[in-house]
Amino acid sequence: MSPIQFVSLGPGEAELITLKGLKALQNADCIFCPETPVRDGHSLSRAADIMLRLDIPTNRIRRFSLPMSKQRTDALNAYDQVYAAALSLHHAGKKVAIVAEGDAGFYSSVHYIYEKLQAAGIPVEQIAGIPAFIAAGARGGLHIASQEERLTVIPGITTAEEIERLIQSQNTVVIMKLSQCTDEVHRCIRLHPEYDYRYFENVGTPQEKYISDGQQLETLRFPYFSLLIIRHNGF
Repeated sequence: MSPIQFVSLGPGEAELITLKGLKALQNADCIFCPETPVRDGHSLSRAADIMLRLDIPTNRIRRFSLPMSKQRTDALNAYDQVYAAALSLHHAGKKVAIVAEGDAGFYSSVHYIYEKLQAAGIPVEQIAGIPAFIAAGARGGLHIASQEERLTVIPGITTAEEIERLIQSQNTVVIMKLSQCTDEVHRCIRLHPEYDYRYFENVGTPQEKYISDGQQLETLRFPYFSLLIIRHNGF
Protein backbone atom coordinates (compact mmCIF):
# COMPACT_ATOMS: atom_id res chain seq x y z
CA MET A 1 0.00 0.00 0.00
CA SER A 2 1.38 3.41 -0.99
CA PRO A 3 2.46 5.79 1.78
CA ILE A 4 0.58 9.03 2.35
CA GLN A 5 2.89 11.61 0.80
CA PHE A 6 3.56 15.07 2.18
CA VAL A 7 4.56 17.04 -0.89
CA SER A 8 6.55 20.27 -0.61
CA LEU A 9 5.53 22.80 -3.26
CA GLY A 10 8.32 25.34 -2.88
CA PRO A 11 7.78 29.03 -2.12
CA GLY A 12 5.40 29.98 -4.92
CA GLU A 13 6.93 29.68 -8.37
CA ALA A 14 5.56 26.49 -9.91
CA GLU A 15 8.86 25.55 -11.57
CA LEU A 16 10.60 25.37 -8.19
CA ILE A 17 8.83 22.16 -7.18
CA THR A 18 11.09 19.11 -7.33
CA LEU A 19 10.60 16.50 -10.03
CA LYS A 20 9.78 13.94 -7.33
CA GLY A 21 7.15 16.24 -5.86
CA LEU A 22 5.55 16.84 -9.25
CA LYS A 23 5.39 13.11 -9.99
CA ALA A 24 3.74 12.49 -6.61
CA LEU A 25 1.04 15.05 -7.41
CA GLN A 26 0.49 13.65 -10.89
CA ASN A 27 0.06 10.13 -9.50
CA ALA A 28 -2.15 11.03 -6.52
CA ASP A 29 -5.84 10.14 -6.45
CA CYS A 30 -6.58 12.85 -3.88
CA ILE A 31 -4.53 15.89 -2.84
CA PHE A 32 -5.40 17.75 0.35
CA CYS A 33 -4.67 21.45 -0.02
CA PRO A 34 -5.06 24.29 2.53
CA GLU A 35 -6.96 27.47 1.80
CA THR A 36 -7.29 30.57 3.96
CA PRO A 37 -10.57 32.45 4.50
CA VAL A 38 -10.37 36.19 3.79
CA ARG A 39 -12.56 39.06 4.92
CA ASP A 40 -14.76 39.28 1.83
CA GLY A 41 -16.04 35.75 2.36
CA HIS A 42 -13.78 34.19 -0.25
CA SER A 43 -10.82 31.89 0.30
CA LEU A 44 -7.28 32.06 -1.05
CA SER A 45 -4.92 29.16 -1.64
CA ARG A 46 -1.37 29.76 -2.81
CA ALA A 47 -0.86 25.99 -2.78
CA ALA A 48 -3.81 25.45 -5.13
CA ASP A 49 -2.54 28.22 -7.41
CA ILE A 50 0.81 26.43 -7.70
CA MET A 51 -0.85 23.13 -8.56
CA LEU A 52 -3.11 24.71 -11.16
CA ARG A 53 -0.03 26.14 -12.89
CA LEU A 54 1.38 22.60 -12.85
CA ASP A 55 -1.77 21.34 -14.64
CA ILE A 56 -2.87 19.15 -11.74
CA PRO A 57 -6.56 18.29 -12.37
CA THR A 58 -8.85 20.26 -10.07
CA ASN A 59 -11.04 17.23 -9.41
CA ARG A 60 -8.15 15.63 -7.52
CA ILE A 61 -7.60 18.66 -5.27
CA ARG A 62 -9.57 18.66 -2.02
CA ARG A 63 -9.30 22.03 -0.29
CA PHE A 64 -9.65 22.45 3.45
CA SER A 65 -10.07 25.70 5.34
CA LEU A 66 -7.10 26.67 7.50
CA PRO A 67 -7.54 29.90 9.51
CA MET A 68 -4.45 32.11 9.91
CA SER A 69 -4.49 32.76 13.64
CA LYS A 70 -2.25 32.35 16.67
CA GLN A 71 -5.22 30.60 18.26
CA ARG A 72 -4.64 27.11 16.88
CA THR A 73 -7.87 25.36 17.96
CA ASP A 74 -9.63 25.79 14.60
CA ALA A 75 -6.50 24.82 12.68
CA LEU A 76 -6.03 21.65 14.72
CA ASN A 77 -9.67 20.74 14.17
CA ALA A 78 -9.14 21.18 10.42
CA TYR A 79 -6.06 18.97 10.54
CA ASP A 80 -7.98 16.31 12.47
CA GLN A 81 -10.57 16.25 9.69
CA VAL A 82 -7.85 15.92 7.04
CA TYR A 83 -6.26 13.13 9.05
CA ALA A 84 -9.54 11.19 9.21
CA ALA A 85 -10.30 11.69 5.51
CA ALA A 86 -6.76 10.80 4.41
CA LEU A 87 -6.81 7.69 6.60
CA SER A 88 -10.11 6.54 5.08
CA LEU A 89 -8.84 7.02 1.53
CA HIS A 90 -5.58 5.26 2.35
CA HIS A 91 -7.45 2.23 3.71
CA ALA A 92 -9.51 2.23 0.50
CA GLY A 93 -6.29 1.82 -1.49
CA LYS A 94 -6.12 5.38 -2.82
CA LYS A 95 -2.91 7.33 -3.34
CA VAL A 96 -3.10 10.33 -1.02
CA ALA A 97 -0.99 13.49 -0.96
CA ILE A 98 -1.02 16.42 1.45
CA VAL A 99 0.71 19.57 0.23
CA ALA A 100 2.61 22.35 1.97
CA GLU A 101 4.24 25.49 0.64
CA GLY A 102 8.00 25.78 0.98
CA ASP A 103 9.33 22.62 2.59
CA ALA A 104 6.89 20.40 4.48
CA GLY A 105 9.46 19.82 7.22
CA PHE A 106 10.47 23.45 7.76
CA TYR A 107 8.12 25.53 9.94
CA SER A 108 5.14 23.76 8.38
CA SER A 109 2.14 22.95 10.54
CA VAL A 110 1.24 19.87 8.48
CA HIS A 111 3.74 18.04 10.68
CA TYR A 112 0.79 17.61 13.06
CA ILE A 113 -0.95 15.31 10.55
CA TYR A 114 2.33 13.59 9.65
CA GLU A 115 3.10 12.73 13.26
CA LYS A 116 -0.46 11.59 13.95
CA LEU A 117 -0.41 9.22 10.97
CA GLN A 118 3.04 7.98 11.94
CA ALA A 119 1.86 7.28 15.49
CA ALA A 120 -1.05 5.27 14.07
CA GLY A 121 1.37 3.09 12.11
CA ILE A 122 0.40 4.51 8.71
CA PRO A 123 3.26 4.68 6.17
CA VAL A 124 4.15 8.28 5.36
CA GLU A 125 6.70 9.94 3.11
CA GLN A 126 7.91 13.53 3.15
CA ILE A 127 9.11 14.96 -0.16
CA ALA A 128 11.58 17.80 0.23
CA GLY A 129 11.10 21.26 -1.21
CA ILE A 130 12.78 24.66 -1.46
CA PRO A 131 12.18 26.95 1.55
CA ALA A 132 11.32 30.57 0.84
CA PHE A 133 14.61 31.94 2.20
CA ILE A 134 16.65 29.75 -0.16
CA ALA A 135 14.61 30.98 -3.13
CA ALA A 136 14.95 34.53 -1.81
CA GLY A 137 18.73 34.22 -1.65
CA ALA A 138 18.80 33.12 -5.28
CA ARG A 139 16.49 35.99 -6.23
CA GLY A 140 18.85 38.48 -4.59
CA GLY A 141 22.02 36.85 -5.91
CA LEU A 142 23.21 36.14 -2.37
CA HIS A 143 25.58 33.59 -0.90
CA ILE A 144 23.52 33.26 2.26
CA ALA A 145 26.39 31.72 4.23
CA SER A 146 30.02 31.29 3.23
CA GLN A 147 33.00 29.40 4.66
CA GLU A 148 32.87 29.54 8.48
CA GLU A 149 29.74 31.69 8.74
CA ARG A 150 26.79 30.31 10.65
CA LEU A 151 23.15 30.57 9.70
CA THR A 152 20.37 31.26 12.19
CA VAL A 153 16.71 31.12 11.20
CA ILE A 154 14.27 32.91 13.51
CA PRO A 155 10.50 32.25 13.24
CA GLY A 156 9.28 35.79 13.76
CA ILE A 157 9.80 36.49 17.47
CA THR A 158 13.06 38.33 18.16
CA THR A 159 14.59 41.53 19.49
CA ALA A 160 17.09 44.03 18.13
CA GLU A 161 19.53 42.86 20.80
CA GLU A 162 19.27 39.23 19.73
CA ILE A 163 19.88 40.17 16.10
CA GLU A 164 22.90 42.28 17.12
CA ARG A 165 24.37 39.42 19.17
CA LEU A 166 23.98 36.96 16.29
CA ILE A 167 25.43 39.30 13.68
CA GLN A 168 28.44 40.09 15.87
CA SER A 169 29.01 36.32 16.19
CA GLN A 170 29.31 36.09 12.39
CA ASN A 171 25.86 34.63 11.85
CA THR A 172 23.75 35.29 8.81
CA VAL A 173 20.28 35.88 10.25
CA VAL A 174 17.09 34.91 8.45
CA ILE A 175 13.86 36.16 10.01
CA MET A 176 10.65 34.52 8.82
CA LYS A 177 7.13 35.89 9.43
CA LEU A 178 8.32 39.46 9.88
CA SER A 179 4.86 40.71 10.79
CA GLN A 180 5.45 39.26 14.27
CA CYS A 181 8.49 41.44 15.01
CA THR A 182 8.04 44.60 12.92
CA ASP A 183 8.94 47.09 15.65
CA GLU A 184 12.10 45.22 16.68
CA VAL A 185 13.31 44.98 13.09
CA HIS A 186 12.74 48.71 12.63
CA ARG A 187 14.69 49.36 15.84
CA CYS A 188 17.55 47.16 14.67
CA ILE A 189 17.76 49.07 11.39
CA ARG A 190 17.95 52.37 13.27
CA LEU A 191 20.62 51.03 15.64
CA HIS A 192 22.67 49.31 12.95
CA PRO A 193 22.30 50.94 9.54
CA GLU A 194 25.67 49.39 8.64
CA TYR A 195 24.19 45.87 8.42
CA ASP A 196 23.25 44.43 5.05
CA TYR A 197 19.44 44.05 4.98
CA ARG A 198 17.72 42.09 2.20
CA TYR A 199 13.93 42.11 2.36
CA PHE A 200 11.68 39.73 0.41
CA GLU A 201 7.92 39.57 0.18
CA ASN A 202 5.71 36.95 -1.51
CA VAL A 203 8.73 35.16 -2.97
CA GLY A 204 8.04 33.32 -6.21
CA THR A 205 4.66 34.96 -6.86
CA PRO A 206 3.55 37.80 -9.16
CA GLN A 207 3.38 40.00 -6.02
CA GLU A 208 7.05 39.41 -5.21
CA LYS A 209 8.94 42.36 -3.75
CA TYR A 210 12.68 42.70 -3.11
CA ILE A 211 14.26 45.65 -1.26
CA SER A 212 17.97 45.92 -0.47
CA ASP A 213 17.95 49.46 0.97
CA GLY A 214 17.60 49.30 4.75
CA GLN A 215 16.31 52.87 4.99
CA GLN A 216 13.28 51.96 2.88
CA LEU A 217 12.38 49.31 5.45
CA GLU A 218 12.30 51.61 8.49
CA THR A 219 8.63 52.49 8.11
CA LEU A 220 7.43 49.51 6.09
CA ARG A 221 4.73 47.31 7.61
CA PHE A 222 5.55 43.70 6.91
CA PRO A 223 2.92 41.20 5.73
CA TYR A 224 2.82 37.56 6.84
CA PHE A 225 4.59 36.23 3.74
CA SER A 226 7.78 38.22 4.19
CA LEU A 227 11.32 37.50 5.30
CA LEU A 228 14.55 39.35 5.95
CA ILE A 229 18.15 38.23 5.47
CA ILE A 230 20.65 40.21 7.55
CA ARG A 231 24.44 40.11 7.28
CA HIS A 232 27.28 42.27 8.50
CA ASN A 233 28.86 44.14 5.60
CA GLY A 234 32.29 43.44 7.06
CA PHE A 235 32.02 39.65 6.87
